[in-house]
Amino acid sequence: MNSGTIKNNGIRNGFMGAVFKHKIKLSAALLLAGLSSAGHSQDIQSEHAQKTLDIYRTIVEVDTSKTKGNTLGVAQYLADELLAAGFADDDVRVIPKDDFGILIATYRGDGSAGKKPILLLGHMDVVEALEKDWVRPPFKLTRDDVNFYARGTIDNKFGVAQLTGTMIRLKKEGFVPDRDLILAFSGDEESGMLTTRMMAYEMPELVEAEFALNSDSGGGSLTADGRAIDYSLQAAEKTFATWEITVRNPGGHSSRPRDDNAIYELASGIKAIEAHRFPVMWSEMTLSYFQQVGEKLGGELGDAMVRFAYDPEDEEAAARLRTEPSYVGTTRTTCVVTMLEAGHAENALPQSATATVNCRIFPGVAVADIEAELRAVVDNPEAEFKLLGDPTESPISEIRADVLSAVSKAVHSRYPGLDLIAYMSSGGTDGMHFRKAGVPTFGVGGIFMNPDEKFAHGLNERVPIKAFYDALDHWSIIIRDLTGK
Repeated sequence: MNSGTIKNNGIRNGFMGAVFKHKIKLSAALLLAGLSSAGHSQDIQSEHAQKTLDIYRTIVEVDTSKTKGNTLGVAQYLADELLAAGFADDDVRVIPKDDFGILIATYRGDGSAGKKPILLLGHMDVVEALEKDWVRPPFKLTRDDVNFYARGTIDNKFGVAQLTGTMIRLKKEGFVPDRDLILAFSGDEESGMLTTRMMAYEMPELVEAEFALNSDSGGGSLTADGRAIDYSLQAAEKTFATWEITVRNPGGHSSRPRDDNAIYELASGIKAIEAHRFPVMWSEMTLSYFQQVGEKLGGELGDAMVRFAYDPEDEEAAARLRTEPSYVGTTRTTCVVTMLEAGHAENALPQSATATVNCRIFPGVAVADIEAELRAVVDNPEAEFKLLGDPTESPISEIRADVLSAVSKAVHSRYPGLDLIAYMSSGGTDGMHFRKAGVPTFGVGGIFMNPDEKFAHGLNERVPIKAFYDALDHWSIIIRDLTGK
């Protein structure tokens, strides 16, 4: 599909329509009634809560993984919701890009601040989910007494629903910001980021923004018993790079094994990658992060964080942090094998074997340097390395006082006095491209939860029901503080 803009008062994607709308009406009352038993009856009675839940459930129950082509339909659904709330038709655009969709919606301000717009970022797509592997259906919003479950409940349909619901709420309340606010939702953040690149590098009206706030990163950490530890504000992220490493062989009949075998040779390289440890690295921001989090967390892990903060060459402390999936990415570059493909027949020797290796590279380290290190680790001159895509190296965004103040108000409305800590994300988001395009970008998502309970990209992805309702005021507080008179 060629790039272009779908007029909102005309074309309707076939994916949309009566069935899509009927689904909302049919299940809303049942789900809301069930939620009252979870102790949120007061919250769910508000129009804002019900509308945000409707949006959340509707978009979560659409499979927007890269092969489905459904982000265009979700973008149109969200556009319709904004138009129904009073957005002008010219201010809401649904833009197709190949098999994906983009939503751009401008909330017009009165211009009294004399400042450039603020971008509000999110992405509508999700990673794939195999239903046979899940305990619950991945594309139906279900719940127990504690959590919502479905693919995308965290990443990033939580942020998309909360932002969209907030825009509708503010519009209905008659709020007029002192500058424009621009919603910019991408359609393939989890794969090629074609839509993100289009927004960041081909839409100058977006990169003229003074800064961007990203719903896809940032958030609060809770202990297992629900005690708030801190709120992390994302100001940097690692470079995302993926290689395919292929070993080839003439092959032959399986009844005549040979000493060289493509799968065995590749396996040796994979085991070498598994055993390899990239050097420990740090920045002033990551050291400050570990000091503050460690002092809050306490215990063995907290002690290791503090020791690392004061002496990042403490090998014992670094080794302890490496065992923690939530923190290892903050201490070094990481590379992991994520996919395998090998052989062509059960009774034939493999003619090729390929491993996909995904790396998250510490800021300041060149992609070429990591490839050179991987080649040395694999130690097979015949192995072919193919770099996929075009890795993006992005700068650190210096923390702004106005952003920090606004986010502090939102966080402290829930957890008074809680520390806000700037951090570097080990994962990649749309923010990397906007930072590269010159737009300072800050991850300020509204989720508070135990990091050990996060299963984004994994099985049985979930978000606490309490976290959903507690976040309902998060974005309105931030937006009003930054753009209110």
